Amino acid sequence: MFSEELWLENEKKCAVVRKSKQGRKRQELLAVALGVKVGVKGSFLWPPLKLFACSQISSLVRRAALTHNDNHFNYEKTHNFKVHTFRGPHWCEYCANFMWGLIAQGVRCSDCGLNVHKQCSKHVPNDCQPDLKRIKKVYCCDLTTLVKAHNTQRPMVVDICIREIEARGLKSEGLYRVSGFTEHIEDVKMAFDRDGEKADISANIYPDINIITGALKLYFRDLPIPVITYDTYSKFIEAAKISNADERLEAVHEVLMLLPPAHYETLRYLMIHLKKVTMNEKDNFMNAENLGIVFGPTLMRPPEDSTLTTLHDMRYQKLIVQILIENEDVLF
Repeated sequence: MFSEELWLENEKKCAVVRKSKQGRKRQELLAVALGVKVGVKGSFLWPPLKLFACSQISSLVRRAALTHNDNHFNYEKTHNFKVHTFRGPHWCEYCANFMWGLIAQGVRCSDCGLNVHKQCSKHVPNDCQPDLKRIKKVYCCDLTTLVKAHNTQRPMVVDICIREIEARGLKSEGLYRVSGFTEHIEDVKMAFDRDGEKADISANIYPDINIITGALKLYFRDLPIPVITYDTYSKFIEAAKISNADERLEAVHEVLMLLPPAHYETLRYLMIHLKKVTMNEKDNFMNAENLGIVFGPTLMRPPEDSTLTTLHDMRYQKLIVQILIENEDVLF
């Protein structure tokens, strides 16, 4: 058996190796950022570049490390199978065999209508293409289901509301912080549920821009799965707790890559918009921190419905949104 001294010596050697690899990785990232080759013979370039590690160089390194992702958008969607009793003879659309029994012969996808055996449902690929006829409303509908049904990158509510806000509301004081009349916000919600992309939210109908911002925030709050999903919530919170700014940014980016494509694209589009809001801070008095306070609990909710957890995590929720806004050009 190894003695404690041997174990400690081995740990020191491993630490040196890890540090060496980390340093080599930083060299490669910097080389990519600057468009130069830093090989074995070219390693002499590293010391002077390292001494020149100003904020601009750090930004280049982060940009090279964080923006390299070409295969993120793959709009897969799992089927939403539920036990179903079929009237008359039915055959499984996966294995083509007869579905025996009088009741609960199989399962049906409530989004696209696919009928299969319960056993076969475990093997069906994630290729659900929701039928618009089955999507009864826009609000409270799963985000991926909605964009698949309408064949769009983002929910139309997000696109239409943001376009309207940017057209006439970026300089509005307290944008997103000031609330509109609840009954008018509900009217906008009903208009989208009833008319879809034909919903009229123009200034002629809703002159108060806070009604439109309220409708957008309500859409995010009503999502059955938040934009920042339950699966990634704890990882984002842990990333927010990292004290080193560069390491925290890299950790946030790694978790971003875990989001479903439709959620990622929606979040990306929203952050670009919120960055524009902060660029008009002199008029609207809304900076990234203020918007983080507003959108933190709106975009991310803890998996467990715990008031204590929500209160404890509020500062980290705010910080995550603030980081996403301030670094949207690097993170997305």
